[in-house]
Amino acid sequence: MFLAWREMREAKVRFSLLIVAIALLLFLILAQQAIQDGLINSFVGAITRQSAPILVYSVDGQRTLQGSVITPPLQAKIEGVAGVGEAGKIGQSTFTASVSGGRNESVALFGYEKANVGGPDGLVAGRMPSAPGEGVGSDSDFAVGDTVRLDGARSAAEVRIVGLASNAQIQVSPTVFVRWPDYVAWIKASNPDATAVPPSAIGVAPAGGTSALELVTRINDAAPEADALTRRQAADSTPGVANVRNSFRLIFLLFALVVPLVAGLFFLIVTLQKSRALTLLRAIGAPAGALVRARLARVSIVLCAGVALGTLLLVPLSQL
Repeated sequence: MFLAWREMREAKVRFSLLIVAIALLLFLILAQQAIQDGLINSFVGAITRQSAPILVYSVDGQRTLQGSVITPPLQAKIEGVAGVGEAGKIGQSTFTASVSGGRNESVALFGYEKANVGGPDGLVAGRMPSAPGEGVGSDSDFAVGDTVRLDGARSAAEVRIVGLASNAQIQVSPTVFVRWPDYVAWIKASNPDATAVPPSAIGVAPAGGTSALELVTRINDAAPEADALTRRQAADSTPGVANVRNSFRLIFLLFALVVPLVAGLFFLIVTLQKSRALTLLRAIGAPAGALVRARLARVSIVLCAGVALGTLLLVPLSQL
């Protein structure tokens, strides 16, 4: 350790630059990880934050809420499967709406029939809807008290935000969770010719003694036109999510190759430059083990300092 510190003091600038380089590389890795998580949450956050352990789509829906339609006979089959403890309708549509009288933008409405099989599973502010015209919004897009009004509706369709859920967007759009009657009202306000509003999916909770995976298998066996998935499976298999993950995995692999390559080449160059000094130390009786331990200590100090600095650099970014 003494030799390591002495060598590092003699070349402060050189080792400081290496520490900064490692810190920046680590910072980029962590920043890319945060970007990946943010993108995926923007795509499927509402699916992972809704409370139903199982989502049942129609097979034709290709595991997307907007493409799936659950007919009444299919809903009856799903609800009749042994092991279903509770089931409720879930719907999702996108509307052009104004927020608190501001400019119009696309807003995703996530309707649920029962709060414990489709509603938001936790709030960071406010409360759950308890009256008509109330909803829970994604916290990155809304504030408690905001009003979301459907644009161009012949009849009034309005939701007041009474609660906020974190990481709850879907399809990279501001998202509002509303109770099923409000969801139906918005659909009919935007399309007065609609006579019935079928659900996009059925949220299911297994009865006691039945696991989610076991119930998924039972539902798929009982209704071939149904596509039952656990909440995590539904999020991960949403079109586009796998592509995002694979793209970032390639980026992380490249970083994983660059970091040891940069550090390894630096220490190799330093060792070659110190070869005469090392030969002299060996000639005067310095143990080879002590010299190796000094090199390892120096590598550990540099890597630990770089990791610590890179993590500190990420702190202000993570607040955004």
